Amino acid sequence: MKEILKRKSMLLLICIFLTGFLAPMLIAAHPSDITGAPFARPIWWNRDLPRSSEYVIGNEPVSLVWEKLPPEIFALNGKIIADPEKEVRIIWSAPHEEMVLETLHGSNVYWVNLDGRDMIFKQKLGLPLIGNSVDHLFPDKGKYYIRTEGSDETELTLSLPGGREGLLGTDQRGRDILTLLIFGIRTSLIVGISATLIASFLGLGLGLATGYIGGWFDSVVMRIVDVLLSIPTLPIMMVLAGLWGKGLWQLVLILSIFSWMGTARSVRALVLTVRESAWVEGLRALGAKRRYILLRHLVPEAAPILLANIALGVPGAILAEAGLAFLGLSDPRLISWGRMLHEAHSFGAFTEGAWWLLIPPGFGIVVLCLIFMDIGRWLEEKIDPRLGSGKNA
Repeated sequence: MKEILKRKSMLLLICIFLTGFLAPMLIAAHPSDITGAPFARPIWWNRDLPRSSEYVIGNEPVSLVWEKLPPEIFALNGKIIADPEKEVRIIWSAPHEEMVLETLHGSNVYWVNLDGRDMIFKQKLGLPLIGNSVDHLFPDKGKYYIRTEGSDETELTLSLPGGREGLLGTDQRGRDILTLLIFGIRTSLIVGISATLIASFLGLGLGLATGYIGGWFDSVVMRIVDVLLSIPTLPIMMVLAGLWGKGLWQLVLILSIFSWMGTARSVRALVLTVRESAWVEGLRALGAKRRYILLRHLVPEAAPILLANIALGVPGAILAEAGLAFLGLSDPRLISWGRMLHEAHSFGAFTEGAWWLLIPPGFGIVVLCLIFMDIGRWLEEKIDPRLGSGKNA
């Protein structure tokens, strides 16, 4: 136990496990919350791009000094109270020009909701309908003003989501990539470990039964194993995911159905080698029941093989879940690394060059799989020291 805890892969797995299950409890924001502009780059990337900023506008004019590239979005929201007989104007002053964003009249309360991406907003200002309105609202570096004329009370908020946001940027909806990445750890670990455990215990039970009982039962189960190993599993899993639903536990069940065969064969081979041994014959001669022999003696013999198969089976389950999610066959409400890649591909991350949407979840899948493969390889060498003889020679 102490030896495996000293391995870097195990220490890294413990850190990832704690991050995936404890960090979501400490994060106040929900992963679906919009934190910035769509496709915003990481905060450390290209410092000429502005960060997201927000300004509260009252009765007095608000000035802001802009020394970077234009923001990604221009949004003005809030409430204005005024005399119905007066005309209210919202004025935006750039360094070399001034434009009226909105003209209001005929009411005592106005609810303002202006978005620079709106076609009607662009048409009112005489801006090109195709293109970014922020390029015209922020034509130059310098001091900008926003004010209201004719209002009695102004409560507006100017939101300027920039091109940089968060440590890993934002996705196509403006959600924080780092938060999604952390929440996706839990899904990958739950699916990978749960599906592998179910499949391993199913394979353990069938492997013990077929190897010890033998006869027609052994032949039938092994033929089923041969059939399941010979058919392509991905199309079958796609069909089952469509029939049974896209929930988390339906996915675990589907993956476990097609993952038990290797464990069953390994355990069966072990049982076949020991069932005719002298100590098993001695137990039978003493009147030991079949159940006692299996549970008290053969299960401990198969435990090392079972542990190695579990460690080596988790990467396959994680990759299968990521593949199904990438194909859109997972619950859209379920946050996973495969789902992140699916949405990034669907919303044009490749064409946009948004590498920060693709590398973090892909790198996470690779790292998690390599960790479990290293642990499984180490367990295999402990079971059979000959596997490590080449390294030690």
